[in-house]
Amino acid sequence: MDRTFHPRTRRIAPFVATAAASMLLIAGCSSSSGGKKAEESGGAVSAGKASTPRMTVALVTHQAPGDTFWDIVRKGAEAAAAKDNVKLIYSADPNAGNQANLVQNAIDQKVDGIAITLAKPDAMKDVVSKATSAKIPVVGLNSGVSDWQKLGLMEFFGQDETVAGEALGKRLNSEGAKNAVCVIQEQGNIGLTQRCDGVKKTFSGKTETLYVNGTDMPSVKSTITAKLKQDSAIDYVVTLGAPYALTAVQSAGDAGSKAKIATFDLNKDLTGAISKGTIQFAVDQQPYLQGYLAVDSLWLYKTNGNYSGGGEQPILTGPAFVDKSNVDAVAQFAAKGTR
Repeated sequence: MDRTFHPRTRRIAPFVATAAASMLLIAGCSSSSGGKKAEESGGAVSAGKASTPRMTVALVTHQAPGDTFWDIVRKGAEAAAAKDNVKLIYSADPNAGNQANLVQNAIDQKVDGIAITLAKPDAMKDVVSKATSAKIPVVGLNSGVSDWQKLGLMEFFGQDETVAGEALGKRLNSEGAKNAVCVIQEQGNIGLTQRCDGVKKTFSGKTETLYVNGTDMPSVKSTITAKLKQDSAIDYVVTLGAPYALTAVQSAGDAGSKAKIATFDLNKDLTGAISKGTIQFAVDQQPYLQGYLAVDSLWLYKTNGNYSGGGEQPILTGPAFVDKSNVDAVAQFAAKGTR
């Protein structure tokens, strides 16, 4: 199967493709930490199917076990694969070295395209270079908006985590917050660090970073509880993923704290918590859209030579806020596991 690959120096004139950002489409980003790889092909129901020749795409993420964010990413990827007559091979590992090995496995299988996350970009540099040397097009999603071009990826789909963090910091100001703790569930994940750094940049109150072990929810709960007991002045807990936000609600109750909870990312339980008022709001980055666009972009490149963003600009899928004012419009899709 032909896999003609054009290096960045031969790309067509770029165009600014940040339409998704201007639409402020809603969704949530992810996190990762600890776990085993999971590999299999997947499909999804689609309104139609392309008549183009069958191609194979590998989606390799840093998903951690139990992180529901990635279920949504994968559903989007499967929907695009079903529409585009693509065989999708999904694999994941939160350990950067293991994730790189999974990319190497995809190269060895001579797939027609690879979509990857860059939570720890330095660990992916060499294997991405091997893929491009093998003339396999590579696109990025979710993590790595600051590094995808440096590593030579063709396109990127996700949100700018620093911008998202800054937006949340400004929202805290409007909420009257004075003392916030930002909970990072995976040390070394550049996207999570950028979120908390963004919050600190724009939030006018006090901000502290709290590290927890995202693969051990009882530990997450006890660590947040202890922090809230230690510092009764904390009035906002900012988490970086929906499961951690829901756990933080329990922690606040156990600690007897009046701290409110805000978060990045959504799932169906999180939208219910926003409706009830136990969580104030979420920053949404649309993981379904990230998975869908990443796979679809590789099909478009293969069949029509297209570059979303002209190879120069990322395609932004967030950030946008979900709160009581708009959660009902999102909840119906979250209930299906696609938001």
